[in-house]
Amino acid sequence: MAILRLTRWLTQCAKVRQQSGRFSRNLYILHDEPLPLVDALYLDETYMAFVEQAQTHHHARVRRVAEAVSDSLNLDIREGRSLGGLESAVERRLQAAQVLSASTGKHDTGGRYFTFQAAVLQGLKPSVASGEGGNRLQNLKAAETHYNGSSSCKNHYKKTTTTTTTQNPRARGRDCLVPQRPENSPTPTPTPTPTPTPTALIYPPRLSENQTHLADRYLAMLAPEDRQPVLDELQGRLESEHKGMKPVYDELRFLHSLCKSAELGEFVPNLGIKVAEARRDRVRHVPPCEDEPQTLQDAQAHASAKASGEEQLQKLRASLGMDRKP
Repeated sequence: MAILRLTRWLTQCAKVRQQSGRFSRNLYILHDEPLPLVDALYLDETYMAFVEQAQTHHHARVRRVAEAVSDSLNLDIREGRSLGGLESAVERRLQAAQVLSASTGKHDTGGRYFTFQAAVLQGLKPSVASGEGGNRLQNLKAAETHYNGSSSCKNHYKKTTTTTTTQNPRARGRDCLVPQRPENSPTPTPTPTPTPTPTALIYPPRLSENQTHLADRYLAMLAPEDRQPVLDELQGRLESEHKGMKPVYDELRFLHSLCKSAELGEFVPNLGIKVAEARRDRVRHVPPCEDEPQTLQDAQAHASAKASGEEQLQKLRASLGMDRKP
């Protein structure tokens, strides 16, 4: 199921929850052919996050497919293709047929097979073509013949003696002994290695989660100091729609054009200058955090003053006889 979702044959369209909020099940749609990326991003809001998570999947085949999908997206970006552009269904099928005919003819051509680029798809074939699957099947048959040919299981048991030496678990197949540390010796503490903390980027709120993941792939082409100004320029262009400018229908395509300009050294900030200045002003005018003990003390003083005022009011009402029943 994970591979079908990665290759966009299967789409997770919704998550069903009970009235109490507890997760119940997922709803999937099975397609007659892999969806274009733009449709998958629209139906599956967490598709790009799933592609990144699947690269650390416990199953090796899922990891390889996820890496191939990711490499195909990166190759599309390097070749200047728009990831959010619309694709013709007939053209996609023709490209897939050309890739299949090229693979049978043993000559490499460009194009793509639905989700995968042709060059990336060729990298997935050696695991099957080189005979890895056949070797596994032969090993299974050999092991099966070995166990079936034995008369009984007890013939394979051997008496062994145990020793009290401690072996290194990492030294497999080697007689390596681990020296025992004296009881009174202090335990060495490893020195932590300082790692630089990258500055978090501030994305336009209009970008969805899938678009944010794809924006990271576009921004990877740029130097770290050029990424935030490009995002600010995109935010400034989106805000300018309220001032009469034409709307931006494809945010990723506009971001790609900004990234190419910055990569060529032709990017000049314009609409993003006000966005950056407004962000700095918000940071400058953020009120300081209130001290929690001081806040608690003020609340207690307010409660005691309220109780004292109510007591004085009760005394005044009693002196005026306002508490007497008619």
